[in-house]
Amino acid sequence: MDTRASNLPPTADPQIFVAGVDEVGRGALFGPVVAAAVILSDGAAAELAAAGVRDSKKLGVRDRDRLAGLIRAKAVDCKIGWARAREIDRLNILQGTLLAMRRSVLKLDPTPHRCLVDGNRLIPELRIPQEAIVGGDGYHTAIAAASIVAKVWRDALIVRLDRIYPQYDLARNKGYGTKRHREALQTYGPSFHHRMSFAPCQLSLPLGI
Repeated sequence: MDTRASNLPPTADPQIFVAGVDEVGRGALFGPVVAAAVILSDGAAAELAAAGVRDSKKLGVRDRDRLAGLIRAKAVDCKIGWARAREIDRLNILQGTLLAMRRSVLKLDPTPHRCLVDGNRLIPELRIPQEAIVGGDGYHTAIAAASIVAKVWRDALIVRLDRIYPQYDLARNKGYGTKRHREALQTYGPSFHHRMSFAPCQLSLPLGI
């Protein structure tokens, strides 16, 4: 089964700038969905692959933190985009994810000539040739780099928000629906940063602070 969607031209110049794009936080109950877009030279891609850059889900916290700094140092450019909880509620999580991806790509300087997007959907309203690749973070270093940068950035944000909302145990669960997080929702109700379109957040209690 072909798992790729593409609007790429028939030929590709190996010297053009190619951005890898990936997201994190799609399944969380709290906080934004975050995307990163990373442009790597061929030399940087090889160096980062040798340093251990791969799908962020296969790396520990220390390795992700170390590699995120290395990626930012070696990339031609690296940018973050996100969609807030209220945008996710208004658009749905798929469209919120694609919005975060589009925002990350549009911040890049230089503008890439094409994008490699993790998943099976092309980014809408993006006038850049792109290819959607299921499991792309396992095939392309630029996509894997984007997955790491997005994960580290979002985790740091959620840890900061944990200081404001300690009742949800965010520093540990990073906004995902652990048992303790769901129990806190039952006790305290959802906060402003919870995704009210997600079933566990749809409580009869009023919104929290």
